[in-house]
Amino acid sequence: MSKQTKGTPWFVKGDTNGFFGLFSNVLTNFLAAIGLLAAINMPTDILYGKIVPGTAVAVGLGGIIFAIQARRKSLQIGKEDMTAMPYGLSVPHYFIVAFGVILPVYAATNDWVIAWSTGIAWNLVQGIIMTLGAFVGPYIQKYIPRSALLGSLAGIALTFIAMNPMGEIFSTPYIGLLTLVIVLGGWIAHKKLPGNIPAGLLAIIIGMTLAWVTGYMDFSAVQEAASGFRIAFPSVAIGHLIEGFAYLSPFLAAAIPLAIYDFLESLDNIESAEVEGDKYPTTQSLLVPGLLTIFGSFLGSPYPTIIYIGHPGWKKAGARVGYSLATGVGVMLIAFIGLMPLVMSVIPLVALLPILVYIAMTIGTQAYTTADPKHVPAMILGLMPFIASYVILQVDNALTAAGLSASEIGFNVLKDNGVYYEGWSTLGASDILVSMMLITIVIYLIEKKYKVAAIYSLITAVLSFFGFIHAGAFGFGTGSEAALGYVAMAAGLLFLNYYKHPDERHE
Repeated sequence: MSKQTKGTPWFVKGDTNGFFGLFSNVLTNFLAAIGLLAAINMPTDILYGKIVPGTAVAVGLGGIIFAIQARRKSLQIGKEDMTAMPYGLSVPHYFIVAFGVILPVYAATNDWVIAWSTGIAWNLVQGIIMTLGAFVGPYIQKYIPRSALLGSLAGIALTFIAMNPMGEIFSTPYIGLLTLVIVLGGWIAHKKLPGNIPAGLLAIIIGMTLAWVTGYMDFSAVQEAASGFRIAFPSVAIGHLIEGFAYLSPFLAAAIPLAIYDFLESLDNIESAEVEGDKYPTTQSLLVPGLLTIFGSFLGSPYPTIIYIGHPGWKKAGARVGYSLATGVGVMLIAFIGLMPLVMSVIPLVALLPILVYIAMTIGTQAYTTADPKHVPAMILGLMPFIASYVILQVDNALTAAGLSASEIGFNVLKDNGVYYEGWSTLGASDILVSMMLITIVIYLIEKKYKVAAIYSLITAVLSFFGFIHAGAFGFGTGSEAALGYVAMAAGLLFLNYYKHPDERHE
């Protein structure tokens, strides 16, 4: 009689590591999102009474669903070490919805309810496009090389995942570097720690202790967070959704490429999980963030959700199913009982950020060690759109802080001082899709499949022309200059295909 194969347990020891890492990541992003709205003075009854509980449901249910998915899949295939895919808020979008949608509508109407309503209508559009993308995802996997998918993830990891945390770590190095070395020692060097305490938990405890002992943390912030305590449960906001659509049209052009960005990042992360041995159904997995984004908008959330980067890191840290389940439940509990600001007033952010640096290191390692070595030059090129968009974001933030903008200073003045604002802005627009297409074109060039590379160049030209990439908005001809460049690239590739040097051997 054959022994029955077991699936992955609901909870293993490594899930403790995973929980403290993923939960702190998800919670930090959540707090940053609501912090932006608090910074623009959104009323607390909308922020904490409507947005927080509605968003918590969309985030929390996703963590629970992906835990169940991993458990069921492990039982089907008899795999005892399946790791659920991480999930949470889409980081770039909470900046965009706060400053690009809600604040402009409030400025025009002087009505916070209308501004919030427009935000959730914008989110509904995001969710619909992401849901449609779930059915396109398998075709992208079929026709885009794996190195292009993973290479674009490495770009996100290097810039938007790791750079700000590293800046914060070196702003307070006596806490940041110590917690970083604890995380890396436990999760990369696999060093056993005192009492077998998980590395992530030990890093948080030591970082928190150091921060409070040295006066880095402020007790008044804890008192302020505690004074804002309130219990809030989600409620249906269909009427506000309908109201918001009346003000939505100026923001639709940007909503489409941003939603495409989201489902492509989720798709990349499904591919990343498969490389680590955890193969999940593409359409089913992509439907989770799409449908939960829609559901969240009906509950008052203006924030889209995605499958997170980092599956390989959590897997190597020993996390399996329970870390995702506990994160989902934990986010909803903390949101419903009003403890989110209190948690982050007690735990210093600098003690949590080394976990994100570890995730970025792991993603980069996976991308470059699983790729064909001759494809690495293409993947290096694929980093550049992310570097460009990151630099532009920093330049814009600095100019905004000074009460200026790039257009006010003048693009030529910036260029004369070594800041190629217009070029970097074009390169970095829709960075994830730009990266995937550039890597794909160059991979086929490396393989000397010049005609295939030319076809992808022409596809990229079409994407550019209609503003899906290299443009600030979707529309006819919005990226025409970049489109012309890709047509020229295709012509050059066809020349390489048909030209034969006298010394060249016929293949």
